[in-house]
Amino acid sequence: MKSWQVLLPVTGLIAGAAMGMEAFSLFKWHVPPQLAPYLSLAALAGLDTVFGGIRAGIEGRFQNDIFTSGFILNTLLAALLAWIGDHLGINLAFVAVLVLGARVFNNLSLIRRYYLNNLALARKRQQEEAAAQQAGYNPTPIASKSEIGEGI
Repeated sequence: MKSWQVLLPVTGLIAGAAMGMEAFSLFKWHVPPQLAPYLSLAALAGLDTVFGGIRAGIEGRFQNDIFTSGFILNTLLAALLAWIGDHLGINLAFVAVLVLGARVFNNLSLIRRYYLNNLALARKRQQEEAAAQQAGYNPTPIASKSEIGEGI
């Protein structure tokens, strides 16, 4: 996987958050306290979708249409469930926060493991090459070595 495929969504997430905060402060917008729980839950659902998209990109199965529809539907469904729960007297927002939070941390742990495995493989490769050069042996690199750890 190319580094821009991970860097682009993360950069877009940071830029979108910065533009949103700037727009809210520039135009003096405020979220009414009644809507704050729904907005925060929708934001958590959006983060879940973004990290799921990054994970799918790492695994080589990212699709734009699935990501876009999932982002929109997940955020709307999370806010709708919280609203319905409020009207029924059940705190469904708490349940949704637990589930979405667990998914975000799971995706982050898988993304972290992927990059740490790649870093460990690169270090091991460098150590093997350095040991081979010290021994006077200059092996030709095996192309399949870079595929180790792919698909995690």
